[in-house]
Amino acid sequence: MSVGEKIAAARKAKGWSQENLAEEIRVSTQAVSKWESGKSEPDKDHLVMLSGLLGLSLEELLADRPAPVFDLGSPYFNPDRMYTYVKAKAQAAGLKQTLAALPLMRDKHGDAVRDGSDVPYRVHPLTLACHALAMNIVDDDVLASVLLHDVVEDTDTKLEELPVGDRVKEAVALVSYNTYLKKGDDRDPDRKDEIKPLYYGEIRKNPLAALIKCMDRCNNLSSMAAGFSKEKMVKYVKQTEKYVIPLLDVVKEVPEWNNAAWLLRYQMITMLEAFKRLL
Repeated sequence: MSVGEKIAAARKAKGWSQENLAEEIRVSTQAVSKWESGKSEPDKDHLVMLSGLLGLSLEELLADRPAPVFDLGSPYFNPDRMYTYVKAKAQAAGLKQTLAALPLMRDKHGDAVRDGSDVPYRVHPLTLACHALAMNIVDDDVLASVLLHDVVEDTDTKLEELPVGDRVKEAVALVSYNTYLKKGDDRDPDRKDEIKPLYYGEIRKNPLAALIKCMDRCNNLSSMAAGFSKEKMVKYVKQTEKYVIPLLDVVKEVPEWNNAAWLLRYQMITMLEAFKRLL
């Protein structure tokens, strides 16, 4: 039996009409009718209420429920095309730091892949650069920063080796955990959790670093379902709400980034709310 058929059978066994059940759980009669006909399904909260009212456990209600089948596509884009696109934009706008950052980023990340996948790591910084351009941010400091934001943390590159100015170096340093960690602690997740208040507190002092971190988190949220465990996803959602969303107030301090701040807030919050309902 489907979920709807079980609801209908249990309702009738109680001698209730659809109107009676609708009144009990404060939904429309039409909603109950759609559930029972299979045109829609109750959400999690209504399933819990139905379970109590109809005397069926959630297990009984959902047993033999067919699992949805989706054709899973990749949430990633072609790195070579993105590289060419960013390079062309940088050349047209005369962005010297970005043009220097592109080959360094590609060479330093090399054949590294993102955790839990076979996706080349360079896809991540290139996606951030394309995201910035899509938000009409054609800014040498911003594009160079997003391209290099993980180079110091994840490769053997030292901050002073970056072919960029001091503003970009400062932003990269602020978003790199190893700036705050002692040698040997950089792969200790518990240590990273311990320093998060310091880490995000320092980023809040720098609008460029705040923008980079928000764009970084937006991209990580969009792809976390492809490589995160459920436990890590729950933790990531909570940390994003606590630490990252407030950074958007800092981003808005730069007038020309107001539109970007709105779009990033919209993108992150809609993803967070969707994940919270599914996890």
